[in-house]
Amino acid sequence: MFNKLTITVFALVLSTFNIRAQNKNEVMNLSLQECIDYALANNATIKNAKLDREIADRQVKQTIADGLPQINGNIDLAYNFNIQTTPIPDFISPSVYGVLFQESVIPQRDLGDPQVFPAQFGTKYSGSATLSLEQMIFNGSYFVGLQAARTFTELSRKDHIKSEIDIVEAVTKAYYSVMVTQERQELVNKNYYRLDSLLKETSALYDNGFAEKIDVNRVKVQFNNIKVEFDNFQRTLDLTKAILKFQMGMPQDQPVNVPMKLKDVQFDLITEDEFSDFNYGNRIEYSQLQTNKDLVELDAKNTRVQYLPSIDLYGRIGATSGAQATSDLFNFNDNWFELGVVGVRMNLPIFDGFRKHNIIQQKKIQAEQIDNSFVQLKNSIDLEIKQSSINYDRSVDNMVLQKENMELAEEVYNVSKIKYQEGVGSSIEVTNADADYKEAQTNYYDALYSALIAKVELEKAYGQLNK
Repeated sequence: MFNKLTITVFALVLSTFNIRAQNKNEVMNLSLQECIDYALANNATIKNAKLDREIADRQVKQTIADGLPQINGNIDLAYNFNIQTTPIPDFISPSVYGVLFQESVIPQRDLGDPQVFPAQFGTKYSGSATLSLEQMIFNGSYFVGLQAARTFTELSRKDHIKSEIDIVEAVTKAYYSVMVTQERQELVNKNYYRLDSLLKETSALYDNGFAEKIDVNRVKVQFNNIKVEFDNFQRTLDLTKAILKFQMGMPQDQPVNVPMKLKDVQFDLITEDEFSDFNYGNRIEYSQLQTNKDLVELDAKNTRVQYLPSIDLYGRIGATSGAQATSDLFNFNDNWFELGVVGVRMNLPIFDGFRKHNIIQQKKIQAEQIDNSFVQLKNSIDLEIKQSSINYDRSVDNMVLQKENMELAEEVYNVSKIKYQEGVGSSIEVTNADADYKEAQTNYYDALYSALIAKVELEKAYGQLNK
């Protein structure tokens, strides 16, 4: 049987699980800024951009490590089953010959017979143990490479910013899409109940002989259309929310709500001095191009410094051994002999067939290409600002006019309905007014969404989207 402690722990775990499940299914009410903050923390593209920055930081540290002392140890034990043979001329003295023969280095022969005979110098077993150190004293490529690595880190930082701007743009547009869809759904709901009421009233008039069957049919057609739209709009809203959650990097099973209203969005016409302090450096694309030019110049500088000599300090200590038996090889007192060396090494390039010269000229051409890209980018930004400014002002003007048209169409519909109810108007007038009213609603919300998108694109054009 379970004791009380076990039951208590089980109940605690179960309650915690239920709380987490409730939290997961709890609807999140998110403002636009909260959606952006969530996306900047959870979107996969942003996460990868952050990882790219970490990789760049590690590359800088990797480059720094090349200038630090390099220490290596080496142990080598070998069995020389076939010792290398060296030809020996016959002018050696008999005494030397006797020693070599006694040590089995050379075969027995007649000293009076001149010849070149083979000799094997070495032992069956050999070993060595060394510890080496190298320290760079001067290498121009190292110092330029260090600058280039840091510049590359700066480029990865700007790439991260560019990814953030793209995500902010995508999330903002998706958020506005949800806002417009929600308000359109509310309007569709009102139209549904309005036409439902009109259909009931027209049916009652028909039952009492004050309206014709065709009047009921006209309203019925309008009602059926709005009913289909009423049934499908929730799916449309779910789709826009799914797109928003995708852009945010949020799980699709997490319910969200957008409490922000369209009336809270400010639309202001752009004046000439609205962005008078604009400079091309506000655009991340311009800054990225500048960093790319810096990398090309550093690459050319790196090639130029390779004309200079490189100087390294090195040292090595260790011991070597050789023996005819393994037992003698591991006799460290008698058969191992110490070694040690320290020195300075200089490498002086003299002639490389004009290789470095051609690389430098190539980098100069690449720098000219980037200068041309700067001109092209400036022209592109100028055009983008001009287009987005005109498009924004036009969209706002259109939105204002479409809102006025919608209000007028609503007024016409209300008057037509009153006239029809009082018997001085026709059902055709009412259905036509209803169709015009719904068309005006659609035109207004299309214009409203276009104005919202134009607002986002204008802020992006001026480099203010992620400020």
